[in-house]
Amino acid sequence: MTTFVFRNHTVEPLLGYDGMTYSGYGDISLVPADVDRYIWFYQVPVNPDSAQLAQEVESYCDLLDIVLSKVDESKPFFIFSLENIFPLRLTGDETAVADAVASFNAHAARQASAHHNVKWVDFSEFVRRYEASALVDWKYYLISQTLLNPKLAHDFQSWWQQVERENAHQRKKCLVLDLDNTLWGGVLGEDGVDGIKLGGEYPGKAFSYWQRALLQLERNGVILAVCSKNNEADVDEAWQHNPHMILKREHFSALRINWNDKATCISEIAEELNIGLDSMVFLDDNPAERELIRQSLPQVEVPDFPLKPYQLMPFFKELVDKYFRIYAVTSEDRAKTEQYRANAQRRAEQSRFIDMESYLYSLDMRLDIIPADEHNLPRIAQMTQKTNQFNLTTRRYTEADIRQRLEQGWRVFCMSVSDRFGDSGITAAIFLQPVGDVEVNIDTLLLSCRILGKGIEEAFIKTVFNLLKLDGYKTVAGDYLPTAKNQQTADFLDRMGMTLQSTDDSGAKHYSMALSDMFDINNCYNIRVL
Repeated sequence: MTTFVFRNHTVEPLLGYDGMTYSGYGDISLVPADVDRYIWFYQVPVNPDSAQLAQEVESYCDLLDIVLSKVDESKPFFIFSLENIFPLRLTGDETAVADAVASFNAHAARQASAHHNVKWVDFSEFVRRYEASALVDWKYYLISQTLLNPKLAHDFQSWWQQVERENAHQRKKCLVLDLDNTLWGGVLGEDGVDGIKLGGEYPGKAFSYWQRALLQLERNGVILAVCSKNNEADVDEAWQHNPHMILKREHFSALRINWNDKATCISEIAEELNIGLDSMVFLDDNPAERELIRQSLPQVEVPDFPLKPYQLMPFFKELVDKYFRIYAVTSEDRAKTEQYRANAQRRAEQSRFIDMESYLYSLDMRLDIIPADEHNLPRIAQMTQKTNQFNLTTRRYTEADIRQRLEQGWRVFCMSVSDRFGDSGITAAIFLQPVGDVEVNIDTLLLSCRILGKGIEEAFIKTVFNLLKLDGYKTVAGDYLPTAKNQQTADFLDRMGMTLQSTDDSGAKHYSMALSDMFDINNCYNIRVL
């Protein structure tokens, strides 16, 4: 990936040289078109004349607007917030520079809201980690105009990589929690429903803050699950009758409240939710239980739990920063818990039926096939970043990548799935690359794990094939590119009637098929093409 950086100081020690090119200091005369993305990394210069400095900072809004007017909106543009790394105030009532900085940052944030390719980067998060004296090394500044201390480069790069992961929608999916001395203080079996520490004064107040924070995590699309050695009836009583309980049974998508070993229980939770172990984080106050999971399930992240309740909120911030933060949350993210709970109801319903077809008809499934647009593009990009199991090629795309392909004539469809138990939201996508006038190549085909097992994947691709035939396409080609996680799709194109043309040493398989006849689709699905 190639990046062009607009800057007013030396920032090469921070962002590096691989794939990077840099403007001159304060120079916006060149806005290259042959790069993949842009970064705006201006910071407040050092100048004792506050009036002059404020005027210069105010000019940055105009400079930024000029650059944005010249940039291809299909390419990502990151704006670092403006920070006054070396503030100089000769009088206590001097606010001109601070006002100018705040004005620029507000303007930049508005640009991020107004343009889908512009992302706001809160650089103050990094700067606040350090004492003022550590931020500037005057030797480097005076020799090379490197304002931010190059000794912080390693820390900066780690922070920047995390920011990039957030923008790529890469985060863990599920937080698995112990209960005693983890979700509340004390041991339920010994202290009773009213004796556990929750609410009131410290330490109960700390656990109340902790539960409120976890509830917000759940509302922003992180799946919560419980893995606890306890009597389930006692836990239900606590959830129902403790007046200070914030997280209740309905906030958890999977429960393992028993006396079995926790490694087995966590594996069962992963299977029930149909997610990978590497998408899970496990919290437990007991070091022995944590070590068991680290040894038995090394794919699961197991951070050390705080020793004291007053450390819970700083610990929560660490969890979010390291595992769960993304740039923006989609409506599908917010509905995750309800969707996984609905899946549990579907499994219970399936056990009532002798044959699969009767079960499928009973679900009253609705499949909406929708072309990619500005409303669903963030969700489609997110799925390419997160979907691993049912994913033919596992190619990762940003929103900007998808827009660029749409401009090149690609056709991208997504699918929204719902049934009588609830709405699963947008849970499938296909990327089609035209090859000439009558052939199309399947670049990407993926489905969320939570809708598999009901033939939806076949109905989706058959509907798309029928649309292609109606639009005059004669041939469709596609690849299967093996990964460690997508083995279940290895024979999917075979099952769809495509002909294997070749296999290479990596195990990749290449297919094609003539679009001669329309596909029949089971009428248990109510399909709409929007």
